[in-house]
Amino acid sequence: MTRTIPSWLSVVALGLMFGGCDEKTTNFLYQGEKLQAVDMHLHVGEWSQIPPPAQEELANNFPFPFNLEPGELAEDQLTTAGIVAELDKANLRRGVVLAVYAPHSVGIATNEQAIQQVSEAPDRLYGLASLRVDRWDTDEAAELALLEDALSKPGMIGVKLAHVHMHFRMDDPRFYSIYEVAGRMGKPLYLHTGNSPFVGTLESAPYADPAYLEEAIRTHPQAVFILGHMGFDFINRTLGDLETCLTLAKRYPNVFLEPSALGSNRSDPEGEKMRHVMKRVKEMGLIDRMIYGSDGPQFPGFLEDYAGKARDAMVAASYTTAEADLVMGGNFERVFGVKR
Repeated sequence: MTRTIPSWLSVVALGLMFGGCDEKTTNFLYQGEKLQAVDMHLHVGEWSQIPPPAQEELANNFPFPFNLEPGELAEDQLTTAGIVAELDKANLRRGVVLAVYAPHSVGIATNEQAIQQVSEAPDRLYGLASLRVDRWDTDEAAELALLEDALSKPGMIGVKLAHVHMHFRMDDPRFYSIYEVAGRMGKPLYLHTGNSPFVGTLESAPYADPAYLEEAIRTHPQAVFILGHMGFDFINRTLGDLETCLTLAKRYPNVFLEPSALGSNRSDPEGEKMRHVMKRVKEMGLIDRMIYGSDGPQFPGFLEDYAGKARDAMVAASYTTAEADLVMGGNFERVFGVKR
């Protein structure tokens, strides 16, 4: 049965999406200076392909009234037009959409879906490809070939992995061939670090603690590892393995950091966690290793809100405009070798 969003909810949603935006701009303002900013963590897919427990968890992130009809709202948000509209609202120049193969937890968003969306807005979107690992003993060669094919498509600039969702250990050498392919092709790897609140994820340290990535990082210097969420503990809503991520980035030149989701209203309602992260990054001399991402699009206005929180945290930590520019786009451009 098709559900219809009540007319009053549609009015509220449209008002929040487009109200006050008389002129589109893609210049992100930082202390009065215009920056070309990129959000490297955006999801694609279809609501129907997300398992019901994951749908419930995602809906819990939506504020009222968006949580009343999360499915239809999410479908709109996940379209190419929906994502670009949210980028415009947040004054972000580009976004990166992520494929994921996690049938045990958050579901599947295929490489083909990411490739299609990038092709529909090539001047605004890039994509990260992924692969299945649940039949690795028999399908490794075939999956790696599919990954290489996806990475050869226009605008597909890297690889997305999430060990907690995909059920393989960070230190399992059977999967190091993924890092070898990424390194050989010059495609950076984005890796979820820290635990996850979703049903079906594996929470134990070998799947979540970035310390278990160190051997792979050390033995694959040609591969770039971006530590997504910076080890955040999404179950207890603490900074979790932040210091481990910072230590790895300080120790290895092929390690980068990404602060998505840890500063959301649910995880960080007062903004102190994001402020602490930005402060510690600066104290450790790692501003040139931070690549901004939000974990959107979620609900209308999420990208704008999250980018604003990142800006406020950088201001609180006394980032210069040049330093903020590195975080919001310069490091992305350098690491991925593409225009922002």
